Amino acid sequence: MQSREELLGNEKINKLMMQMAIPSVIAQIINILYSIIDRMYIGHIPHVGTDSLTGIGLTFPIITFISAFSAFVGTGGAPLSAIALGKGDRDHAEKILGNGVFLLTAFTVVLMGFFYAFQKPLLYMFGASDATYPYASTYISIYLIGTLFVLISLGLNPYIISQGQPRIAMFSVLIGAIVNIVLDPIFIFGFGWGVKGAALATIISQAISAIWVISFLVGKKSTLKIKLPQIKPHGRTLKSICALGVSPFVMRSTESLISIVLNRGLQMYGGDLYVGSLTVLQSVMQLISAPISGFTQGVQPIISYNYGAAKFDRVRETYRKMISICFVFSFVATLSTILFPELFAAMFTNDAALIALVNEKMPIFMFGMLLFGLQMGVQPTFISLGQAKVSLFIALLRKVILLVPFALILPCFLGVQGVYIAEPISDITSAVVATSLFVFHIKKILNEESLNRVA
Repeated sequence: MQSREELLGNEKINKLMMQMAIPSVIAQIINILYSIIDRMYIGHIPHVGTDSLTGIGLTFPIITFISAFSAFVGTGGAPLSAIALGKGDRDHAEKILGNGVFLLTAFTVVLMGFFYAFQKPLLYMFGASDATYPYASTYISIYLIGTLFVLISLGLNPYIISQGQPRIAMFSVLIGAIVNIVLDPIFIFGFGWGVKGAALATIISQAISAIWVISFLVGKKSTLKIKLPQIKPHGRTLKSICALGVSPFVMRSTESLISIVLNRGLQMYGGDLYVGSLTVLQSVMQLISAPISGFTQGVQPIISYNYGAAKFDRVRETYRKMISICFVFSFVATLSTILFPELFAAMFTNDAALIALVNEKMPIFMFGMLLFGLQMGVQPTFISLGQAKVSLFIALLRKVILLVPFALILPCFLGVQGVYIAEPISDITSAVVATSLFVFHIKKILNEESLNRVA
C-alpha cells in the first residue's frame, strides 16, 4: 500500500486534486469564518452595531499583517518540504519544518511588542474616529494575547497538507471554528461582553487549533515531525524559506497597507459610514478569495512533489486544471455579488444607511474579481515551482504598484468614488499581467529543470 506522499506522485490527478483540495477549501472557509462571524454578530449588536463593526474593520490591517507572517513561514516553507519529500530527502524536509517553528516563535515576540506599544496611533492612522476607536482598541488588545496561537495554527497547517494529509489540516481549523461559532453568541450577547466577547472567543478557538496542529506534528501519524534539534536555526534553510515566503508574505501583508490607504481615503472624503462599508466589502471579497486560496493550498503540494520528482507531465496537468477552476469559481461567485449586493450587505448589518451604501458601491468594487481568479491560480503555481522572484513581483504589482497609487490619486479627481474604483482597475490590470508572465515563463521553467536533471 502506498503512503500518502507516494500518492502525490502516482494517483490520478483529478482524484488527487479532489482528495487534497476539498479538505483544504473547507479549512480555509472555516478559517475565514473566525473574522467573518465576529463581524456578523458585532454588526447586529443593538444601538452600537455600526460603530462596533467599523471599529472591528479598523483592526483588519493589524490582524492581516500578523497572519502574513504565518503565510511567510507556511507558504514559504511547505512547498520546499514537499519538494524535498519528492526527492526522498526527509531529513531536509524536517529541518525546514523545525526552522519554521523557530521563525513563528520569534515573530510572535516582535509583533506583540510592536502592536501593544503603538496601538493607539496606528488605529487613528488607519482611519479611527473618537466614536470607533474604543471598539477597535478593545478587540485588538485581547486578540494580541493569542498571537502565538494564530501563527502556529495558520503557519504550520501547510506542513500537514504538504505530506498529503489535508483532512488532518482541515480538522485543525474545524475544531477551532466550531468553538468560535459556539462561544461568539454566548460571549457577545449572553454575557453582554460585546466586542470583548468576540475577541475572547477568537483567541480561545485559535489556541485549541494550535494545540491540535502541534499534537499531530509531534505524533506518530505525521511523516514530518517537529524535532527539537531541527528547531535550531540553520542559515541556509532560513534563507530558502524567506526567499520563497516573501511573495505570499507581501501579498498578505500588503492587504494591511491597502486597508490603511482605503480607510483613510474613505474617512477623508466620506466619513465613518464609508469606512464601515469597506469592512463589509472586504468581508465579501474574503468569502470569494478564501475558497480559492484553500483550493490552491491543497493543490500546491501535488505540483511541488511532482516537480521535485521530475514528473513534469503531471505538473502541467495539475496547474492547468487549477488555474481554470480558480478562474471559473471567481467569475461566478463575483457575478453573484454584483447582481445581489443588498443580500450580502444584510449579512453584516441591519443599518439601512449602510446597506444602501454597500448596495451602491459593491458592483463597482467587486468588478475586477471577475478576472482576478486567473492571478489567484497563476501565483500559487509559481510558488509551487520555487519561483520566488516572479511570484514576488506579481504580489507587489496589484497592491503596491497599482492599487495604492490609484487609491491615493483617483479620489483627488473623483472624490470618494475614486477609492472604490481603484480596486477593480488594479485587479484587472494585475490579472492580465500575471497571466501573460505565466504563459511566457512556464515552458522555460520546466525545460530548464528538465535539462538540469539530465546534466
